[in-house]
Amino acid sequence: MQARKPVESLFLTVRAQKVTIDSDLAGLYGVPNKALNQPVKCNTDRFPAEFRLQLIDEEKEEVVTNCDHLSRLEFSHVRPFAFTEHGALMAVNVLNSPDAVRLSVYVVRFLIKQRESLWAQADVLKKLAQMDARRLQHDDALRVIWRELQPLINPPPDPPKPQIGFGVREEPPRYRTRLSKSCPLPPVF
Repeated sequence: MQARKPVESLFLTVRAQKVTIDSDLAGLYGVPNKALNQPVKCNTDRFPAEFRLQLIDEEKEEVVTNCDHLSRLEFSHVRPFAFTEHGALMAVNVLNSPDAVRLSVYVVRFLIKQRESLWAQADVLKKLAQMDARRLQHDDALRVIWRELQPLINPPPDPPKPQIGFGVREEPPRYRTRLSKSCPLPPVF
């Protein structure tokens, strides 16, 4: 019996979307490729453009070049369909194979677990919000304490000491006399 590849390795990036090729999806569900494409074509209303797209020739060549397990598509004249993650889940609903039914049940169980984990995360987020609110209250209290401690940590500078003694404060004269050359000073003997 051939070992299956991990599901993550079957998804490729095409047109900036994660997609899987129809043949890989059919193998995952345990049906022939034709058995997958036929009910999908009959239920086109369940597969809008964002769920399923048909590869153009350049995209097909790129996919075949990059993925060795798709080399059988190299000489095929048919352009394959690519299913997004939502399209792959919708394909489970239109198939009637035992693998598809089992996978559908698995997906439902997975979604239930995801919802439960989201609820658990919501409780954790609620507790974190409460802790954050308490932290903000503590921050406000610490700011008040800091403001009160500032004068003790950095006391204001000492006021200037008053001058001791008698001081004369005279203003300088408003004008000055200038000695000129015509009026020399008397000689000193």
